[in-house]
Amino acid sequence: MKNKKKVLIFGVTGQDGSFMAKLLHEKKYSVHGLVRRSSTGNLSNIKQLLSKKNFHIHHGDLLDYISIEKIIKKLKPDEIYNFADQDHVRWSFEMPLYSFDVTARAVINILEIIKNFSPRSKFFQPFSSNMFGNSSKKKQNELARFSPLSIYALGKVNAFYACQMYRDIYGLKLYGAIFYNHESEIRPEEYVTRKITKAVARIYYGKQKKLYLGDIKIKIDWGYAKDYVEAAYKIMQLSKPDVFIIASGKSYSVEYFAKKCFQYVGLNYKKYLRINNKLSRPSKTVSLTGDANKARRTFNFKNKTNLDKLISIMMSNDLKIELNRK
Repeated sequence: MKNKKKVLIFGVTGQDGSFMAKLLHEKKYSVHGLVRRSSTGNLSNIKQLLSKKNFHIHHGDLLDYISIEKIIKKLKPDEIYNFADQDHVRWSFEMPLYSFDVTARAVINILEIIKNFSPRSKFFQPFSSNMFGNSSKKKQNELARFSPLSIYALGKVNAFYACQMYRDIYGLKLYGAIFYNHESEIRPEEYVTRKITKAVARIYYGKQKKLYLGDIKIKIDWGYAKDYVEAAYKIMQLSKPDVFIIASGKSYSVEYFAKKCFQYVGLNYKKYLRINNKLSRPSKTVSLTGDANKARRTFNFKNKTNLDKLISIMMSNDLKIELNRK
């Protein structure tokens, strides 16, 4: 019997990491996930996998070089996905050094370890549309110039060039995607989309009176995280390492997203939405929209879940949660 492919996922308890773990478990991989100490009590996204024979938890931290080296040396995985991140832009202003270390320095550590102990491993590194923060282009493709406006985006730019350098100099199998905003029913509640869907569900059930948001005019290119994780898997199956924009190609304002969520439960958003300028970011990126033509041509990427469908998935989930919550 052929040995199962081994995969190591950093950030397995998060949105993207848990979706990837489920996808690869379905594809009969032997799935190994890294869990850091602060996440050990937050395993809800992977609870269905914990009892599965081919799913394994390892303890470590992206900022602890020794723990990462130990795991990669031991497993020598066929594929490694790095979904561990401090990807909250506002938080990156409040914790700049920590954010940069997790987003950039930790990636260089992983690349050094792969180079020294597991050079045959394929490695996937997600990047962010925030790297184009001040772009003058209507749509950004893979050739667009980087102009980061946050510590998080700056870290991602550094990680991008680190991967390019290690791929070019050492011939490592390093793949990547520049993800535009991708949301889901398991998005943490501090992110604006989940904040909105949760608040609308609470307002609908009479548990909350108002929804407070910052800049509601900014337009965002939103997709469904599950679709984007599937794209990451397809990228890793390509014979030649490359980087692709993964985006819906359409942008909608935060106000529009909120309006559609309230419409989902038959409410007029204007009665409940209030503006609090303190919730706006210290620096504001332009409205970013991605051009995913290269991904469409190369591996037939499709944005399967439009915004209405995404909202229905998220609203249905949060309505169910609030209904069952006392």
